[in-house]
Amino acid sequence: MTHSQTAPALGGVLYMVAAFTLGGYFTFAAVQGDYGVFRQVQIKAKLEELTAERAQLQAQLDEVSNLTHRLSDDYLDVDLLDERARDVLGYMRPDELLIR
Repeated sequence: MTHSQTAPALGGVLYMVAAFTLGGYFTFAAVQGDYGVFRQVQIKAKLEELTAERAQLQAQLDEVSNLTHRLSDDYLDVDLLDERARDVLGYMRPDELLIR
């Protein structure tokens, strides 16, 4: 009795090639695609960076708002006014010494 070997059906081979190709494509897209794992890591890092920058800008805004309020018509901080006049206009009192 002889056993004859038959070649696998062409349809099965094509099915397997298509399945592996699609599997490879979806794996690549899940890792490096527009919404993949690497992109999500980049987005999270950018979010943390922008959150830190926002906090820094908010602190600067709060400081400027405080200084603006302290020099407003409603509330005048004489010491701050004196400091700003000295800095911006170069004023100094007659009893002070200028050291450069």
